[in-house]
Amino acid sequence: MKISFAEGLAKAIYESLDADPRVVLIGGGFMGLNIGARKLMEPAVQKFSDRILATPVSELALCGAATGAAVCGQRPVVDIGTGSFIFQAFAQVVNEAANIHYMSGGQSNAPVTFYCLAGMRGMGAAQHSHRMQAMLGQVPGLQILTPGSAEDAYYLMKWALLESQNPTVFISHSLLLAETAELAPGAAMVPVGKACIRKQGRDLSIIASSITVPRTLAAAEVLEREHGVSAEVVDLRTIVPLDRETVLQSVAKTGRAVIADECHRSFGVSAEIAATLAEEGLALLKAPVCRVAVPDVPIPFSPPLENELTVTKEKIVAGALKVLGR
Repeated sequence: MKISFAEGLAKAIYESLDADPRVVLIGGGFMGLNIGARKLMEPAVQKFSDRILATPVSELALCGAATGAAVCGQRPVVDIGTGSFIFQAFAQVVNEAANIHYMSGGQSNAPVTFYCLAGMRGMGAAQHSHRMQAMLGQVPGLQILTPGSAEDAYYLMKWALLESQNPTVFISHSLLLAETAELAPGAAMVPVGKACIRKQGRDLSIIASSITVPRTLAAAEVLEREHGVSAEVVDLRTIVPLDRETVLQSVAKTGRAVIADECHRSFGVSAEIAATLAEEGLALLKAPVCRVAVPDVPIPFSPPLENELTVTKEKIVAGALKVLGR
């Protein structure tokens, strides 16, 4: 069955609401306005209207209420909307939800999911284009899910709503909502915290997550077709937990690494992976690691200027050729 990223999210939410009466949706515009995403939610809204709360915009209050509900036994998901708006709720997400299990000596859990539609989407400008995974990855107690495919949108959301025992930030991307994939009925999900090899290769490893996954796969096709380069594509799937083992295994095979990351270059996800390769995999490398990331500047409103900063297929290809010495 072929589904889109948005359909995967809607399917996971519907099935989770149907499976567990503790699942509650908080927020008015789940999945954003793109490609009829609201229409995809209509079956859930009609059947489970008593557990879908359309609320005023107040991220701090909603995330606090959801965290409290989770501690009391519910399994809420909060629609934060544009990912940058999670900053309004940092006190609740970072200083409350993330600390509850530790501060209670393991006596309490907060299985709350904070859903964000984040990333450089086109004319989001400096206040609506944040990629928060690196910032949030520094917070012990939070899980950070960054699906880059339609099947992972389905599996990871369903896992967060039905199985997770910890607070989770689910980072979606508006430019992924139309991406499609085959969803095999009854197929087992790749375990949470385990990266996925999307394409086998021998010449170099390209590590990606979220929006850079389809762009990296497209770059790998160009590398093979036009340059005779066999690139292995590693989809991290989650930032916390981070599957360092699969990254190291891939680089042990290929000897070279390119990291495609939509975070800023400094202190980002690519920086963490590069540090891991330096500390644990230096002897595996035949060439220095290449990071293809966003420069350390605010994101401009102007589309041509934003394009200059965007991690594109072409920039990933260039990074791969650089690592190969071409």
